[in-house]
Amino acid sequence: MTYIIAEPCVDLLDKACIEECPVDCIYEGNRMLYIHPDECVDCGACEPVCPVEAIFYEDDVPEQWKDYVSANYEFFEDLGSPGGASKIGKVEKDATFVAGLPPRETEH
Repeated sequence: MTYIIAEPCVDLLDKACIEECPVDCIYEGNRMLYIHPDECVDCGACEPVCPVEAIFYEDDVPEQWKDYVSANYEFFEDLGSPGGASKIGKVEKDATFVAGLPPRETEH
């Protein structure tokens, strides 16, 4: 089990969660952030700092956002386990499901 980032993060990429993560397991894709399922230690530090409440424990992802569970795992299929997001920076891709979403209006 791991934490999952869901729909509210798409096209927002706030990154407050990255600053709170003690193990550097939150990676940046083109349109959203992803939590590495093998590197996450399930501490939950990221969840309360997310300004849009996009982070959920895997078993608690709301039904309407269940596709983000598989999207989170898919993001790391080719990437493997680099051992920390800061080592590789932004990853120029997204999970297929996320890449296919229509652009969201954001209130920056």
